[in-house]
Amino acid sequence: MGLSWQQGPLGAKPVGHFLVPEPLPERLLFAEPLRRRMRVRLADEWVADSEDVVLLHEPNRYPVAYFPLTAVADGVLVAEDRVTEHRDLGPTAWFTVHAEGGDAARAAWRHTDLPKHADVLRDRVAFAWRAMDAFYEEDERVLGHAADQYHRVDIRQTSRHLVVRDGDRVVVDTHRPVALYESGFAPRWYVHPDDVDRAALTRVDGQTFCPYKGVADYYDIGDRGRAAWSYRDAWPEVGRVSGFVSFEPDVVDVYLDGVKLALEPGQTVTPHGIDRGLDAGEARN
Repeated sequence: MGLSWQQGPLGAKPVGHFLVPEPLPERLLFAEPLRRRMRVRLADEWVADSEDVVLLHEPNRYPVAYFPLTAVADGVLVAEDRVTEHRDLGPTAWFTVHAEGGDAARAAWRHTDLPKHADVLRDRVAFAWRAMDAFYEEDERVLGHAADQYHRVDIRQTSRHLVVRDGDRVVVDTHRPVALYESGFAPRWYVHPDDVDRAALTRVDGQTFCPYKGVADYYDIGDRGRAAWSYRDAWPEVGRVSGFVSFEPDVVDVYLDGVKLALEPGQTVTPHGIDRGLDAGEARN
């Protein structure tokens, strides 16, 4: 979650609301300077490199990075006979991205007749995330989508009493869980592996990738499918939960200080859009 995705303030179903007398427009787009050097790589070539990237936040979309046309290498953009209409930003021309090692069709776009209020995106181009080989901030690869500057993860130790049950079987009974607070989401409770009845967990095929936490493995508990997950090797920024296990309260019974938890509305994460798909394999490349 961030500014405009999931339950963010500019998303479709924000968890909070603006204290204003009149309703806001149904859709609000927000553009801001990224203030980080970003580079794009395709077929072992740098196709774009700029410190003047603009990040577009659009409702229900991950942030998209727009590069000045002058920051794109010569000969990289090959115009296609394809124009679409963006509901807020007007006609959108599409490009094949050309590199000596290979081309990527339908891999970049620019808005060609922007309304005056969106002038900040004029003469800028965006690259489809999954069509490129990699995006970098300085010399470090950015995975999943452009980093949302409003997305935050905080982890806090607690002595609250967490119990997880599969029917009569106690899977967890601990007074030392950690709470993971992630922008726009209800808290998730992670448990040290020593406090989990590991015999109750059966690892299943299929992993997911979070650009803020890493690759997640999933576990069945009895006949409750994908009832738990764990980031076995979480990103350094959230390393405190590496190897810890979290449990899905709408699949298995989770109690915090004696109160049964339920999954809050709007918490399901779904990849969205041509340039915004996420998967575990991307993190390994």
